[in-house]
Amino acid sequence: MAIQLVTTAAQLRAASARLLAQKGGTSQGLVPTMGALHEGHAQLARTAVAQNDVVVASIFVNPLQFGEATDLERYPRTLEADLALLDAEGVDLAFAPSVEEVYPGGAPLVRITAGPLGEKWEGASRPGHFDGALTVVAKLLHYGTPGAGLPGGGHPAYRAYFGQKDAQQLALVQRMVADLNFPVEIVPVPIVRSADGLALSSRNRFLSEDQREAALVLSRALRLIEERANAHEPLDIDSAQDLVRSQPLVELDYFEVVDPRTLEPLAENCRDTPFRGEGLAIIAAKVGPVRLIDNAPLKS
Repeated sequence: MAIQLVTTAAQLRAASARLLAQKGGTSQGLVPTMGALHEGHAQLARTAVAQNDVVVASIFVNPLQFGEATDLERYPRTLEADLALLDAEGVDLAFAPSVEEVYPGGAPLVRITAGPLGEKWEGASRPGHFDGALTVVAKLLHYGTPGAGLPGGGHPAYRAYFGQKDAQQLALVQRMVADLNFPVEIVPVPIVRSADGLALSSRNRFLSEDQREAALVLSRALRLIEERANAHEPLDIDSAQDLVRSQPLVELDYFEVVDPRTLEPLAENCRDTPFRGEGLAIIAAKVGPVRLIDNAPLKS
């Protein structure tokens, strides 16, 4: 069955209920996106389809999480191609609402606040970004709730899928769902990379050939830290930071090893003593006009 496009919350709920009934479904998955889809999004959709009877993918460019109007305007809109990708992966419903549908009274007066977890790293570089992101994610999680209960009573299982590339956003969504008792399971999906190691991003299309080549230093530096962690060696993150700074086309914002749940920097001794335990190496840098983020989970 071809993917069905809906543009209002009422249409989404009705279509969800109908599909759950038709399939005798007991589970529904949601894949929230801002469009401009690539293989990373395809992996999100693929995972959701494998785990659920009905899958919804949202396509909405959220104005609340853009600091500058020019960034919002230039964000790529590729709805036709996005629908084709989702259809090929077996997604049942595409929810592509207008800004007026999501924010009918204009910019919302009441918003989700990311709190201290949202004020560091990306939050420090992009003030207010996570408040806007969590506000729309909260709304999308409500929209994507299964539209019908089970015939014998109860509710279908409900899961939402987020990529691990946006590690801080993932941590914040998990925290929001736990703190505010959202009835949904958050499923992390590993980073998808191109053959040369660059983490896939909708913004990569804005890189020139030289800039894209320069951007590979991010994944090389992360691999260096990962190899040291796997070998139980000191992480020596200072030398990895120097590797990134040696690339003139790359402007490093931050590169740190943090606790994967709290995002607090790990003890300084992991820099010069053998790494033990669990961590997350996170990096952000500007390459030409494009801000890139990446990360690598560490376990020893």
